[in-house]
Amino acid sequence: MTAGLIGYLTTVYIVAVNGSILSEAGLALEAGMIATILASFAGTIVMGLFARLPLILIPGMGINALFAYSIVENTGLSFQEGLAVILVASVLFLMTAFTKLGAVLKEAIPESLKHAITVGLGFFLILIGLEKSGLVVSGEQTIIAVGDFTSPVFITSLLTLFMAIFLFMKNIPANFLVTMAAGTMLAYLFGVMDTTKRSIHINAGDMIFTPSFAAAGDFEFWLAVFPLAIILIFENMGLLHGQLHMLKRQNSYNRAYQATAFSSLMSAFFGTSPTVSAAENAAVITSGGKTGKAAVTAGLLFLATLFIIPWISMIPNTAISPILIIVGVLMAQNLRNVPLNDLSEALPAFMIVAMIPFTYSIADGMAFGFIAYPVVKIAMGKQKDLPVVLIMISALFLFYFIMKIAGI
Repeated sequence: MTAGLIGYLTTVYIVAVNGSILSEAGLALEAGMIATILASFAGTIVMGLFARLPLILIPGMGINALFAYSIVENTGLSFQEGLAVILVASVLFLMTAFTKLGAVLKEAIPESLKHAITVGLGFFLILIGLEKSGLVVSGEQTIIAVGDFTSPVFITSLLTLFMAIFLFMKNIPANFLVTMAAGTMLAYLFGVMDTTKRSIHINAGDMIFTPSFAAAGDFEFWLAVFPLAIILIFENMGLLHGQLHMLKRQNSYNRAYQATAFSSLMSAFFGTSPTVSAAENAAVITSGGKTGKAAVTAGLLFLATLFIIPWISMIPNTAISPILIIVGVLMAQNLRNVPLNDLSEALPAFMIVAMIPFTYSIADGMAFGFIAYPVVKIAMGKQKDLPVVLIMISALFLFYFIMKIAGI
């Protein structure tokens, strides 16, 4: 139970952060927080009771950005249609959990591209964090420029960022939660915090959503499904392998993977981006969490968080953005796993890394890399390195670009 409490304190920041990102997709901030809480509660309880593991499931950072900025904002899908994309992608994820399809995909996608997707998502989160904090703005002569140094928002964000880095590097327990609390206090002192009293009325409409398949006949809908499914599958594979190795419970992988896939599916009905096994589960494990009791404890604490939403909703962007930046940096560290000495692997990987933030679209960024990969391999006479499944995936992305050029 102590490990569950520690796990909750290290992950509860996701309520404010994910709620803020979901608000960019058109959902009310408070509704986004409710969705985050319910999805985290349900997923973590499933992990505790079904897989009997001390792992917390929360909406994935990077995946939430993909949902809000690429699937909803860039494609023009409504929020409910975006939830339908999540539902279909989660069904595919679930299929890999109960069939051999997961192993086929795992073998077909090159490691360099898997790591590049994570790195690209990291840089995308860094850009979003810098933008939300006011540290970078649209430039008059350039695409982006440094924000106004004299602005109270800029000063508050900068001080909070340096404080967040210090707390993180000192490995202070629940450092993200401490950052949000201290950052909110700074925002209040500098007069950049909205102190308007909020009253939250929770009804069934805020708790259960109905995904809309109105756009299912559009090619763009299905192309949005694919990158989301790929990221869900490979991110959870990597997270679970590492965490179960720490627990010395590798034989529990199948149940953990299935629980994660089912939790992702439920997210579509709670109204949030899919949940993943939290990176902060390392804190749960090192605190002595060994069984599902830790997960159940954390899940119930997430549910209790519903009662403090009025206070959480007052947390300003200046207190949230440093967390996005630090998480982005952590994800970008995967760049060291890309074989930079092999250009046939490095060049397509860097296409993904660069184009995700520069196009402000995770799907488009992935498309550049997946199309470039077979082109580079063929140019270097390494076509034997190309699995048929990968060629099919690359062809789909190429078809997507052709459709865009044709204006369809």
